[in-house]
Amino acid sequence: MLEIAEPNGSGCMLDYLLEAFVTLFVTVDPFGLAPLFIGLTAGVAAADRRRIAFRATAIATGILFAFALVGGKLLALLGISLPAFRIAGGLLLFSTAFQMVFSQKEPRDKSDADRAVGLDHIRDIAAFPLAIPLLAGPGAISASILAASKAPSPLALGAFVGLIVVVMAIALVVFLAADPIDRRLGETGRIVIGRLLGLLLAALAVQFVADGVKAIWAT
Repeated sequence: MLEIAEPNGSGCMLDYLLEAFVTLFVTVDPFGLAPLFIGLTAGVAAADRRRIAFRATAIATGILFAFALVGGKLLALLGISLPAFRIAGGLLLFSTAFQMVFSQKEPRDKSDADRAVGLDHIRDIAAFPLAIPLLAGPGAISASILAASKAPSPLALGAFVGLIVVVMAIALVVFLAADPIDRRLGETGRIVIGRLLGLLLAALAVQFVADGVKAIWAT
């Protein structure tokens, strides 16, 4: 009996980890975020863009860690539902999309460029909207909380935390590879892409809000 139960337990854990990885990877969508990363960091020097990529993925990893371990209890303690969290993230994301679509111009002279790529600017972009809500958005946070709650054992939960690192490492590689693409676009290409991606980002924000409202209405 023990010999049979052990493989079954191992298979159950593998199934859990596979499902958790696919769900988290799809909700984070590192490859889909590459164009948004280019649009949000348009005009930023390569070294500063790398700093933004590292900082954003590090912040998002910490956020998903926290929600995977204590997120469900924290939201319940505060009386916040996941749909409400999704609506809030969508509204914040829409404000960024609005700025991307209607911004008059990118910094052109050196003084403006220096201000744009200053330390505060790097921290701001990395934290919002890259880390939140693009990398660690409502979908990824929800997936982390649900996957953690379904972990069949503490070992499986630890392995899922490792999967968060894997997904964020993939996102980091994608972001770092975005710089050569940006050099090929040129200034005109960045402006056009930025406006188009701002529109897509606005649609994504509206979808976040719609999903949250739908979930609240259903309950």
